[in-house]
Amino acid sequence: MKQQAQEETDKLIDIREEFYAFLDESLAKNKHGGFDFSKTPSLDAKKVYEHFFKLDYQARKLRGLLVKTYDLKAE
Repeated sequence: MKQQAQEETDKLIDIREEFYAFLDESLAKNKHGGFDFSKTPSLDAKKVYEHFFKLDYQARKLRGLLVKTYDLKAE
């Protein structure tokens, strides 16, 4: 089960990187390297949600697996 937890963690990391790649492509950066939302005040909400949903789903999936694998108390 620990191997499965590692695989699901790797998936979460990949999905997170895809989300940030989307943001990098969609948003300008400020002089400090952070996202400058003032230059792109509107993003495609459907695309943002699609990325967020994948990230959230994977995080919840991983959470359940970690609770079982490490006999954690689920709250």
